[in-house]
Amino acid sequence: MLAAEKRESTEGASSTSPSPLIPTGGGSSQFDVFLSFNGSDTRREFADHLYQRLVAAGICVFRDRDSLPMGEEFSSRLLDAITWSKISIPIISENYASSKWCLCELIYIMDCKKKGSQIVLPIFYKVDPSDVRHLKRSFGEAFHVQLEKKRLDEKVAQEGKQALKEASYLTGWKSEEAANGFEGELIGQVVETVLSKLQKRFLLRVLKNLVGLDDDLTNIMKWIDRPSINARMVGIYGMGGIGKTTLAKCIYNQLSNKFGHVSFLPDIREDTQHRHIKNLQSQLINDILGTKIQVSTVDEGINMIKSRFSSIKVLILLDDIDHNNQLKDLAEECNWFAPGSIIIVTTRNKALLDQSIFEVDYKHPMSQIDGRHSLILFSSHAFRGDYPPSDFVDISRDIVSTMGGLPLALEVIGSYLYKKPRGVWNDLHMQLKEQPHEDVQGRLKISYNALKNIHKEIFLDIACFFIGEKSNFAMYMWNACGFYPNEGIEELKLRCLIKIGDDDKLSMHDQLRDLGRSIIRQEQSPEKRSRLWTLEEASEVIEEEKGTEMIQAIRLNKYGWYTSEQFKKLPRLRFLQLKCAALEGDFNKLFSELRWLDFSNIELHSVSRATNLHLPKLVVLLLSNSRITEYWKGWSSIMVAKQLKVLDLACCNYLTCTPELSAFTELEILVLKYCTGLKRVHPSIGKVNSLVSLDLSGCDCLRELPEEVGKLRKLTELILDSSGIREIPTSIGFMTELKKLSVKYCWSLTEIPNSVGDLQNLQHLDISETAISILPESIKNLSSLQHLDRGGGYNKLQSLPELPSDLKHLKLSFQSPKLPQFSYLSNMKELNISWTRSI
Repeated sequence: MLAAEKRESTEGASSTSPSPLIPTGGGSSQFDVFLSFNGSDTRREFADHLYQRLVAAGICVFRDRDSLPMGEEFSSRLLDAITWSKISIPIISENYASSKWCLCELIYIMDCKKKGSQIVLPIFYKVDPSDVRHLKRSFGEAFHVQLEKKRLDEKVAQEGKQALKEASYLTGWKSEEAANGFEGELIGQVVETVLSKLQKRFLLRVLKNLVGLDDDLTNIMKWIDRPSINARMVGIYGMGGIGKTTLAKCIYNQLSNKFGHVSFLPDIREDTQHRHIKNLQSQLINDILGTKIQVSTVDEGINMIKSRFSSIKVLILLDDIDHNNQLKDLAEECNWFAPGSIIIVTTRNKALLDQSIFEVDYKHPMSQIDGRHSLILFSSHAFRGDYPPSDFVDISRDIVSTMGGLPLALEVIGSYLYKKPRGVWNDLHMQLKEQPHEDVQGRLKISYNALKNIHKEIFLDIACFFIGEKSNFAMYMWNACGFYPNEGIEELKLRCLIKIGDDDKLSMHDQLRDLGRSIIRQEQSPEKRSRLWTLEEASEVIEEEKGTEMIQAIRLNKYGWYTSEQFKKLPRLRFLQLKCAALEGDFNKLFSELRWLDFSNIELHSVSRATNLHLPKLVVLLLSNSRITEYWKGWSSIMVAKQLKVLDLACCNYLTCTPELSAFTELEILVLKYCTGLKRVHPSIGKVNSLVSLDLSGCDCLRELPEEVGKLRKLTELILDSSGIREIPTSIGFMTELKKLSVKYCWSLTEIPNSVGDLQNLQHLDISETAISILPESIKNLSSLQHLDRGGGYNKLQSLPELPSDLKHLKLSFQSPKLPQFSYLSNMKELNISWTRSI
């Protein structure tokens, strides 16, 4: 989370620098807190104690060990450190104003605050804010002595006075009064406030309609607020769809500002079906320690959690535990965690909490919400208001009474009835009365049954294969199958049967997932089911050659060779996930209906024994994390996939050049990110006229693009982040449909061509953290540009040309004699400027 490795430095008056940190949420800030202090007053005592407590809380802090020698120039890197910090804490002590370097720091800190880029939290250490404001008593004497000795030049003195005055009015702490003068308690207050300011970025997403949960939340928080000398576990249990996760997220959000180390592991029950528990351990360790660690065995994970977390106060939410081993391998005992730690667990099975070695301190049963709250929640979805209109009050109450106070059912059924005529309401009421109260899936299935058949197919695909996956690739498959996915996805969202997050990932409630999978399981034995998603069932059907024409989709992620004979009885197969596998035999016409093939993690020889592997209707091909090269024999089979829309080659590190691509006349998305060995993009890229998205991020051996990329007239997105690109070809100006160009963290890139000004549809230009020091004058011609980011980077912009007047979001880091005018940018919504004055 917020932790980072630390390294000491002697740059500037207050500079110790952790290794560069790219914080969650983006941006160029590298440090959470910049500490400014006078070393002679506080270095070995208060400032050091505060620094240690901040670091222990996982906060990334910038401070110094040794002050600059008198007469040394004020470091531009120190100014950058202030700019890159989210919060500055000036510790204003008796001799603070006698230090030229402290005054320079404070001047710059207050300047950053005025620009809206920084929070300033002053500590008045054994001085009164009024003395700081008016330079009185010993605080003022120290300042005037330095002024008389000409150790402060007039400019610094005048600007320093103003900065001190402005700081004296800020809300902060007066050491003599805060915490009754106890410095340890004062430091605790400072750390808690800093965490509160920073943790706002890490709150979990919770629905706005938290109907009926207030009492549950209040009761649990009252218990948590009681003092304890141990780590404690809170268990929340109840049936699926009753609001356990929502309540747990609310608790997590309320507590997160008190913890520097937090972790949320969602959907553990579902996750452990696809990932080993060691991956969850790795995620937990990475969240808490802020480092990238992958444990190789479960025992190694347990030992690391026990040894590394025992001195760390943590907040952990383990969502949807359904097996003793999950709890045992992630949080078995109280002494694994430092006193004050809180572990929140949600489960459908109370017995897991009763059997836990941890000894769950508080077990909270989730009950169904009462009639009044049920009606409010139902109405929020059925009428988009708190209560039904007068002519729908009675039937609304009748329908709600059949729901048994289950939030998920109220949400789904209410959404289904939105804007439906009265007759549909009456019919639904009759159906609900025939369903037993405990039959949750029966009630939810009513909404499913109302879907068009093609939209049912999309719902079932998501339930079996696409939870947690981005929707864009799947949309190509559904469209090729004639499922009309744009309409279908909107319909499923409106009925609250699925959700799509800001990251474009598909999700659905586990009760709805289980409903979808139960519908498939009702299709009799595995070989007669339309979808096979578990390895056991899929392996049995394929390896024993039991396939039938009923099967449409298979997930078969298992090392081994598969023969053409095993697929002969699957004429309707449209989705095949075959990671880590290899093929052999004659596949003539066997995959004639296949639209999706995930062939990731394959070896160079994986199709060397397969013949006639024709894929005439394939639209999505995933080959990521494979050991293939541009000489791979499998390319000949893939080239005949004339309808291919998506080709994902991410992390194919043995590729040094892209294959000849001209055969892919329909290709729209080409993913080559993190192909670390890629040195060249084949000029045939220019013949892929249909391409709309090209991702080359993380290709750190790639130095240039061929001029032929300018022929990609339909390209809307070009991503080159963290690549080795040294220049952008001038032909980029011909990409007239380009909407997003991103080259952030391309440290070798020193300029962008003047032809970029021809991109009339460009909306998003990210050149942050690059060596670009001059923007072309033509940038003013980008009439559609909404976002421009040139923050950070080793080199600052040296000049600023006229910018497009319709810009809405602007982030710049530059150095110039005076601050440019931005008043002509009348549509600006977000302005983030890091400016260093040059002479």
